[in-house]
Amino acid sequence: MINKPREIALKVLYNIEQNNLYSNIILNKMLNQNKKELTNKDIAFITELVYGITYWKLTLDEIIKKYSKIRLKKISCWVLNILRMGIYQIIFLDKIPKSAAVNESVNLAKRYGHTASSNFVNAILRKITDEDYKELFSIKNQKQKISKTTSMPEWIIDELLKDKNIEEVEKICNEFTKRPNLTIRINNLKISNNNFKKELKKQNIDFVEFTDNKDIKEKEADTKAINKFLEIKNLNNIENMELFKNGYFTMQDISAGFAAILLHPKENDFILDACAAPGGKTTFIAELMNNKGKIYAFDIYEHRLNLIKQNAKRLGINIIEEKLQNASEWNEKYFEKFDKILLDVPCSGIGVIKRKPDIKWQRNEEELKEITMVQSNILEICSKYLKKNGTLVYSTCSIFSSENENIIKKFLKSNKNFKIQNENLEDMKFFEKFKTQEGYYKINPTAQNDGFFMCKLIKSIE
Repeated sequence: MINKPREIALKVLYNIEQNNLYSNIILNKMLNQNKKELTNKDIAFITELVYGITYWKLTLDEIIKKYSKIRLKKISCWVLNILRMGIYQIIFLDKIPKSAAVNESVNLAKRYGHTASSNFVNAILRKITDEDYKELFSIKNQKQKISKTTSMPEWIIDELLKDKNIEEVEKICNEFTKRPNLTIRINNLKISNNNFKKELKKQNIDFVEFTDNKDIKEKEADTKAINKFLEIKNLNNIENMELFKNGYFTMQDISAGFAAILLHPKENDFILDACAAPGGKTTFIAELMNNKGKIYAFDIYEHRLNLIKQNAKRLGINIIEEKLQNASEWNEKYFEKFDKILLDVPCSGIGVIKRKPDIKWQRNEEELKEITMVQSNILEICSKYLKKNGTLVYSTCSIFSSENENIIKKFLKSNKNFKIQNENLEDMKFFEKFKTQEGYYKINPTAQNDGFFMCKLIKSIE
C-alpha cells in the first residue's frame, strides 16, 4: 500500500526537476487536486518534504554518492528523488521512524521503478545514519564544507566572498538553512492594529510584535509603519481565513515592507512602482498614503497586473493604476512625471532562498551577469521619470554586491544630479542597524527577516 502524502511529494519533486517547475506552483496545484483526501497533517508533511528536499538537494546527493556505485546522472529521476526523500526523513525529521522512511521509500521504488530499483533503494537507505551528515563537517576545505553542510552551490559562495570574509559567508549560509518566520502586515485602511490583534487572540493565533514599546497607545501605533507588522506563530490555510478574505492583512516580510517605508510616501503623492507585481509593496505604499493620491504600477505581463488588481480590491485600495509597461524601455510621456519612484528591480532573489529554495538551482553565474545589465538599464531609464527634488528607492531581495551597491556606484558616477539621501525617519529606527556609512541598507537574512538591499536617491533641482 503506497503512502499517499509521500507519493504526492514525490510527484511534486519529479515535476520540479524534470519539468523545471517552481516548487510553490506545482505543490499548490497537487494539493488542490488531492485536497479531499488529505488532512491538515498530510498537507504539512507533504510541504515539509517538498521544501526540505528542494533546499537540501546538494547535501542529500552528497550522501547518496557515498553509498551508490551508480552515478547520480544514471539514476532515474523517480528513484533519485525517492532516495532523497528517504534520506531527508532519516536525517532531518526526528519524528519519522527510520523503518517507516525505508519501507515507504521501497514501496514507492516498486511502483516508480522495478525490483532492482527497490532493492537499490533498500540497500542504501538501511546504511544511512545521522553520522553521514555530521561527517561533512570534517571537510578541510572551508568553502566545500560550507557548500555541503548548508546545501549551497559553490558559485553563490564565491559571489558572497567578493565582499565578505569566509566566516561571514558561513554565517549567512547557515541562516538560510533555518525555517523562515511568517510575517504579516495589518491593513489600517480597514482595521486598527489593536482591533486586529484582538481578532487574532479570539482565534488563538499567537503573534509577536516588532515594536519595542508594548504599551504604545492605539493611535500612536497606527501612525508608525513598523507597528503594522506581526510575526505569526501558528497560522495555516491563510487565504481561507475571513480576516484575509476581508482584506485586514497581507503576508509580507518586514524587509520587503521596509522598501515602501523608506520611500516615505505621503497623501496625494504621484508615485511609480516600476516593477510592481504581484503588488505587495505597491499596496503597502497605497496604505501608507491612506489611499489618497495616485500610484502607477508597471509590469510586462497582463496576468501579473491582474494580481495587483486583485490584491488592491481585497485591501480596499483604489488609487493604483496598472500599466502594461516594460520598465527597461523608455517612454517619453513619463519624463519627470513622478514625485517618488520605487524600483524593486528583477534580481537573483538570493536573499529569499529559505522561502524559495528553487532559486539555488535555477540561477547561475551567466544569468547573474544578464540580470545586472537589466537592473542598470531600469535604473537609468526610470530615474528620468522622476521630478526634480524627487526621491527614488532602489531595492532588491539579493545580497550580492554586483546587484546592489555596484549598480548604485555605477549610476551615480554617470548621473551627477543624483545623490544618496540620508534621513532619519521615526519609522526607520528599527532598520538603522542595517545602514552602512555610505547610506545603503544591507539586510542579511536572519530568522526575523529576509536578505534585502535598499538605497534612497534624491534628484537635485539643478
